[in-house]
Amino acid sequence: MLSIKKYAAIDIGSNAVRLLISSIIEQKDRPTKFKKTSLVRVPIRLGADVFLNGEISEENKQRMLDTMVAFKLLMKSHKIVKYKACATSAMREADNGKEMVKLISKTAKINIDIINGEEEAAIIAATDLHSYIKEDKTYLYVDVGGGSTEFSVIHHGNTVASRSFKIGTVRLLNDIVKKETWFELEEWIKKNTKGYDALDLIGSGGNINKIFKISGKTMGKPLTYFYLTSYYNKLQTYSYEERITELELNQDRADVIIPATRIYLSAMKWSGAKDIYVPKIGLSDGIIKSVYYGTVSSINL
Repeated sequence: MLSIKKYAAIDIGSNAVRLLISSIIEQKDRPTKFKKTSLVRVPIRLGADVFLNGEISEENKQRMLDTMVAFKLLMKSHKIVKYKACATSAMREADNGKEMVKLISKTAKINIDIINGEEEAAIIAATDLHSYIKEDKTYLYVDVGGGSTEFSVIHHGNTVASRSFKIGTVRLLNDIVKKETWFELEEWIKKNTKGYDALDLIGSGGNINKIFKISGKTMGKPLTYFYLTSYYNKLQTYSYEERITELELNQDRADVIIPATRIYLSAMKWSGAKDIYVPKIGLSDGIIKSVYYGTVSSINL
């Protein structure tokens, strides 16, 4: 007997807003399959408002409302049975974040949960990394966002340390990350990865996904520290305009890709990792799995 249901995840980040629609395929005596059906990404960049001015601008409030109304219609068209919407760093820190949540609930009929960094890291961990990692190895998992980056140390398949830092691509672009925060991160990584032999990185986020795609590597093969350093140096020889026209990066990717790469390289340097694996997973995937397994609340559509 085959059962197929569709779930949706809405990820309201500091750089972009995403709607992921997944088919949940259940078969008797077989593991459940999660198949991505559709992904819509809208680069609203709430963080540029919030981290500089403390609140979401009128223009982006309207863009958010329009996007959420569109997402609601798409969920209806796809016959979604359950969804969960999560907002992270930017919405969390916005003075008018809660007001925005109420407005979206009233206008678009979408309920949003504003989650903290630890909840975000826990949901991302629900993506079932076991299918991407080797049980006898140690990894530093790094999920780079616009407002924050989540770090987890995974040893023999278990998360032994986890922390969220306010170091994100939009914050770095606007030069509002304190040196003390970098020092704190360096100290945390060195302390929590000390004593492990041959540690590797697992990277998630749109920027590392893009770099991996450009590299031409086959799925499951890692990027080396040398490759990432070379690409980072190459990016900086191009202007923002040239990154769009010559490197063919989207305009909302062409600026954040540099600070994102800096975060991954710093994490590799401080942990001693020589390779970074890119399984193409993130918060949206974690939301879908968490909703299915009932580890988070969800809304029936």
